[in-house]
Amino acid sequence: MILTVFTPAYNRAHTLPRTYESLKNQTCKDFIWLVVDDGSTDNTAELVKAWQESEKDFEIQYVYKENGGMHTAHNTAYANITTELNVCTDSDDAMPPEAVKKILAKWNEVRDQGYAGIIALDARMDNGEVIGKGFPQGMDETTVSGYYAAGGSGDKKLIYRTDIINQYPEYPVFEGEKYVSLAYKYRLIDQDYKMAVLNEIVCLVEYQADGSTNTMVSQYYKNPKGFAFWRKIRMQYPDSKKRVFIDCIHYVAESRLAKNKHYLRESPEKLLTVLAVPAGIILEKYIRRKAES
Repeated sequence: MILTVFTPAYNRAHTLPRTYESLKNQTCKDFIWLVVDDGSTDNTAELVKAWQESEKDFEIQYVYKENGGMHTAHNTAYANITTELNVCTDSDDAMPPEAVKKILAKWNEVRDQGYAGIIALDARMDNGEVIGKGFPQGMDETTVSGYYAAGGSGDKKLIYRTDIINQYPEYPVFEGEKYVSLAYKYRLIDQDYKMAVLNEIVCLVEYQADGSTNTMVSQYYKNPKGFAFWRKIRMQYPDSKKRVFIDCIHYVAESRLAKNKHYLRESPEKLLTVLAVPAGIILEKYIRRKAES
């Protein structure tokens, strides 16, 4: 077996059947489905157990953990995956019928070329339109951050080699918080490896009203240590000089929300952070006002 499709799930028993049906409809069943239950209190466990008992075409694995947020579910997934490749399909997403076949075909073409994995396209579930921009004509390889720095946009599907994803530190856990950007590990990997480009849609996405994408200001307020950590990583591995200053502003705001009095001393970009303090204070007040209103 080459591929594990893993799905973090927190109280998504109402959408998880759609993900499961899309996997049942794959033209290639050469994969394992791993469901990481992030402390659900609905009937997710019962649903998955029933599917495990009835499914004959592919293996379903289930791991339960205490609720800790998406990044901790990814930590748990990576610790349990044994296949060469892995890809995350969220509990409200679906995979087109040819997705697994296309991923494996691409990997068979490039697996000996030193790539960390494959970057492919996400599309909207309601109309099939590619999310953000596609890949420029002739782009055969890229880093994740390099794609966005060159003008790319929108969520992309990342299929990683399991041995490589596990070479890098786990997502950190901050007490009382449940969010760290998944891009943390991707940014570290970008420093050492490129991704092969698969210019095909392999995931259909529907953004939920309670998903992290639609609640970002609230996430800033509830998880300031996690966001300040991510801003420091972005300063260390910047997209551009302009972007570094924007990250400094966010770092100031999120550090102040976290009541970290030592943020200037801890910043990788001390001078820029000092210059960003006035704007950071304004952003901090904006986040507080929006989150508390």
